[in-house]
Amino acid sequence: MTEIATARRSRITPEREAELYRAVLELLREVGYDALTMDAVATRTRSSKATLYRQWGGKAELVAKAVRHEKPGVSAGGVDTGSLRGDLHALTMRSDDCEMEQNSALMRGLAMAIHGSPDLLKAFKEHLVEPEMAEFRTMIQRAIDRGEVRADNPALDYLPHMMIGAFAARNMLDEKPPTQAFLLSYIDAVVLPALGVSTTT
Repeated sequence: MTEIATARRSRITPEREAELYRAVLELLREVGYDALTMDAVATRTRSSKATLYRQWGGKAELVAKAVRHEKPGVSAGGVDTGSLRGDLHALTMRSDDCEMEQNSALMRGLAMAIHGSPDLLKAFKEHLVEPEMAEFRTMIQRAIDRGEVRADNPALDYLPHMMIGAFAARNMLDEKPPTQAFLLSYIDAVVLPALGVSTTT
């Protein structure tokens, strides 16, 4: 049964999958999560609801995977510059200012929806939060192994919180979207000093 299900899911090409994800995010920005329906996704993408449910199971899973697909700037996959500062800067530079502004607005809306949707919370933890935390842990371990950071530094556990918090709080506190310049400055002024890392390496 598992082989049959996998074969069914694999019928969508990567190009078609990317097209569907883009359409889902467009709808999210237009109507928000609560008003988003699988009917609307099917219409926008010229798909059948049966195909969407067979491939993703439901709205929460589809939305979480769409957000994950379009957020390369948050994933540390493939980033290894040889220093923690370089890694954090490289992550930040993966998304330009326009993409950051769009993602910031999208995530603010989804943050509200997550509080009222256990399914969305579960999907986000599985497809975004847990993979990203694993990538941060890998990055931190490399820094420890290189001797950049002490393994007992109490700030290590809060690296993801610091990075995600700055991104999320920029609009609320300053009424401005996050930008590369802001986040790079924040990394050097706040994150690296907290970890005892030089900002000149």
